[in-house]
Formats: sequence, structure tokens, C-alpha cells
Amino acid sequence: MKSTSKKSALIGPLMLDVPGQELTAEDREVLSHPLVGGVILFTRNYRDPEQLKALCDDILAVKTPRLLLAVDHEGGRVQRFRVGFSRIPAMGAIGKLFTEDAERACTDAREQGLTIAREISSYGIDLCFAPVLDRDCGVSTIIGDRAFAQDTDTIVRLASAFRSGLKELGLSATGKHFPGHGAVAADSHLELPIDRRSEEEIRATDLVPFKRLIDEGVESLMMAHIRYPSVDQKPASLSAKWIKTILRDELGFEGALFCDDLSMNGAAVIGNMEERARLALDAGCDMLPVCNDRPTAVALLEALKDIKPSKAGSDRLKKLYRKVPA
Repeated sequence: MKSTSKKSALIGPLMLDVPGQELTAEDREVLSHPLVGGVILFTRNYRDPEQLKALCDDILAVKTPRLLLAVDHEGGRVQRFRVGFSRIPAMGAIGKLFTEDAERACTDAREQGLTIAREISSYGIDLCFAPVLDRDCGVSTIIGDRAFAQDTDTIVRLASAFRSGLKELGLSATGKHFPGHGAVAADSHLELPIDRRSEEEIRATDLVPFKRLIDEGVESLMMAHIRYPSVDQKPASLSAKWIKTILRDELGFEGALFCDDLSMNGAAVIGNMEERARLALDAGCDMLPVCNDRPTAVALLEALKDIKPSKAGSDRLKKLYRKVPA
């Protein structure tokens, strides 16, 4: 890969990872590429608080404008950093509490958002990639108790409270996985799920939490690698109909849009990595995570050398930088 300039006015559309607990020379070269705009951290990147702070500081110093820094830190099964961090419960547990004491559950959801924001922002991390806005319909093991509930009003109230905790300490929320992952049994990490429900049913159920959070100003969303034949034959993550027509034009979403990880098998069935990436960009995604495959990521940077970062996408992504509370 050719060396690239450290400075660029725009945030690139690719979010990559790093293999270790310190940056290597190769890491710095890859992350300096103009198409790279973000880094996602994993459990393997964490040894202890001092090491994590040094790693994050090094990543944030790689170039200007700085890289967006993210981690999957929802709570429950999906919490990359544990030792030295507060244990965040699965959001489904808060959903169960809601049936008994709605006010207490909303307070708890907000407190979990505050805790996550306080802990990860101290390392310079911008995004925890939460809350999950999917419905727990009792069929998806990969979603399950990551979702607040099946009931849409419960999801909206708890997700809004969770987001308010993040926002109070300067972090943006990322609602996922649009337009809804909870009604299919297949795991999009392993295969491409197909949701055969009618468009009318999807709109009346799964879209409701997304629409409500969009109306409240949610800062970003993440797409699902799921095909909904009643709407489009392409997976939602690669579908201009879902993204441009429904999400942007109809629902009025103005925030930043993440594709789900293009290395997942739910996307792999569509074509090679370059084909997937071009489809996602053409469909309207602002940032494309490509994880756990450095050789493929490097090859993708070369394959997309004709692509220029989008000013509109970059402007949306810059709004996700963490804010330091007054």
C-alpha cells in the first residue's frame, strides 16, 4: 500500500481495526489512508486501563481530522472491556424491570448510558454502538436480551432514556440494526437472514422504534445485513430503497449511517469485499466497518482508490465526535 498524506479535510468512509494492544508501523500506515475514517476496538485490544489509554491516544493522533473511535459496548453479552469497567446488564433485564416499575427502569437505562459514557469517553472513545432498537420477538438468539423488549413503546422509552445518559456526557447514540433484526432466527454473522414478513407488518412493528428515535434526533444508526423481499431483494445494508427512499426521504433521518461489518457472512453472500463496499456506499452508507481481516482491508483500500470521501458523509460523521461537557 502506498504511503499517504497525514492530513485530509474529510473523514474517510472505512472503519478498520487493529490486531494488538499497541500500534505497529503497519497500523499507522493503514490508518493514515484517506479512506480510513474510524477504528473499532475489540477485547483483544485491552490489557489494562493504562495500556488502553495509550492505545487510544496513539490512534487519535494518527491524522487530522482525527479518526472516529468506537467499541461495541452495549452491556450483557456485548461488552468488550470488562476488567476495570462496570459490568453493564443486558438491556433485556431493564425491559423486564419496566413491566414492574416503568419509572425505575427508565432511570436505570439512563444510568447505564451515563456509566458507559463516563467510562469509555475517558479513553477518548466516541461511540459505544448502542442502543439496540431491535425487537426481541423470541426467535433471534443473536439479538435476544440485547433488545430491551418486544413491545415498541417499551423500547422507545428505555432507548430514549439510555440515549439521554450518553448525551449528557457528550457521547452520541447509534441505534441498530435498521430496519430490525429481531424477527429472524438466522444470525447475520454467519449467513444472510431473510425476513419474509409483509412491508406493512414491518412498518407497523420494527420500524416504530427507529422512527421515534429519529424524531428525537438520534445521532447515528447502523444497518442490518438482512433481506426483506417484500421491500427489496438486496440486503437492507446495501439497499438504496431502504436507505435513500425509506430512511432518508420518508423517515427524515439526517444523522450518520453505519453499515454493519462487511466481513460478516450476511454481507459476504453478495459478492467480494470490493463489490459489497461499493454497493454500501452507492446505497448511502456513510461508514463501512471492515473487521478482523487486515489483508482484505488493505486490498480494499487499493481497490477503492478511485473513491473520494464524501463531504456530506464526512460532515455527518464529524458530528459524532464526543463532546466535552461544559
